Amino acid sequence: MLITFKCHACPDVVMLENLAQYLVGIVGKRLGERGVIAHDELDTAITKLEAAIQTDKKERAEHEGHFHEGEEGHDRHEIPIGLAQRAFPFLDMLRAAQKENTDVLWGI
Repeated sequence: MLITFKCHACPDVVMLENLAQYLVGIVGKRLGERGVIAHDELDTAITKLEAAIQTDKKERAEHEGHFHEGEEGHDRHEIPIGLAQRAFPFLDMLRAAQKENTDVLWGI
């Protein structure tokens, strides 16, 4: 299922439900049928999401040393897309909403 996040400050952001649930959980919300991240909650939400992204980047950097790309006897590993790439549209929306002092909604 697709979830559409709406905000007056920027275009809609559409993502798969499992990613939406994960990102909304990071910022301290539950993905219900309808929901809102109110303008007064945006500072905390942005801080939490940025912290999660930094943690993910650090963990990914530590794991990069374990990939043996191109070495003989080792299979090629695909490095999965990181949280920073997956969360960018949502984080961008949160920042735009903060700038315009407006809410982020879903399920409307």
